[in-house]
Amino acid sequence: MGGARTPILVGPTGIGKTAVALALAAIWPIEIVSADSRQVYRGLDIATAKPTPRERQRVVHHLIDLVRPGERYSAGRFALEAAQVISSIRQRGNLPVVVGGTGLYVKALAHGLFAEPPLDRPRRDQTTTVTDGMDHPTLVRWATRLDPGFAGGGGRQRAARAIEIALLTGRPLSWWQRTAAVQGSVDPWIVRLTVPRPVLHQRILARAEEMVRRGLLEEVATALAEGAPTAGPGMDGVGVREAVAVLHGQLAREALVDAIATSTRQYAKRQETWFRHQLGDDVLTLDATRPPDQIAAALAAAWERIAA
Repeated sequence: MGGARTPILVGPTGIGKTAVALALAAIWPIEIVSADSRQVYRGLDIATAKPTPRERQRVVHHLIDLVRPGERYSAGRFALEAAQVISSIRQRGNLPVVVGGTGLYVKALAHGLFAEPPLDRPRRDQTTTVTDGMDHPTLVRWATRLDPGFAGGGGRQRAARAIEIALLTGRPLSWWQRTAAVQGSVDPWIVRLTVPRPVLHQRILARAEEMVRRGLLEEVATALAEGAPTAGPGMDGVGVREAVAVLHGQLAREALVDAIATSTRQYAKRQETWFRHQLGDDVLTLDATRPPDQIAAALAAAWERIAA
């Protein structure tokens, strides 16, 4: 089935990647490797649209529920752990399929990031103390000042990382990514799902409504009660930060769905821009307006052609 190449299914949030991956399981003996920077956080199942327990029973999922909200989980760590998981899946005779919308995770796995220079630990801790005290807009403003190549997308952790690298090495993160790149861990076969923007917006709104209906506010309240920092890693993502605003009286409960949908649309737009410019030319683009089983069948047929 395609030799040693690894299928990587990408697309903006809410487009239906999980449904397509589950449909693939009816065609191939697969295990799914999540490439979602939010789903690594335990306890935020609704907020991060994790596959349900029933879906995880149907198909084995990896790299979900790894750390507590507030802990950092880097793209470099993902690439290392994903490569190990992919190797073990192949040893079992199954096909690993990477599924997710976090572009930096996909890039780290498929193309590599960069060889990080040694960083002085005391200075690094001091920098972390400073960035932890900044709100998200301030982090992005400083990251952009210190690194003109910083695109402004992503959460607090990505912006804090750009500040840290620039201050501790004297070079911006974008410079290190260009000049100290290392080879990726897998030979990728990237499949990108796409739909017209109005269709995606409709799906995003439906998902926001479903998240709130299923108990998003209660889930986030539990995470806060268990000690998760209000704006720490995992708590600064779309859906979570809007729920936090409601719980703190900064946003009306009846405005929650629209606030989540608006933030999600903005995030999806950034994702699509990243996918268009960062994935390279060897990408199979599939129309995701079709039912998941039809998309999976088209993907499988294309895979068989490259394997021939």
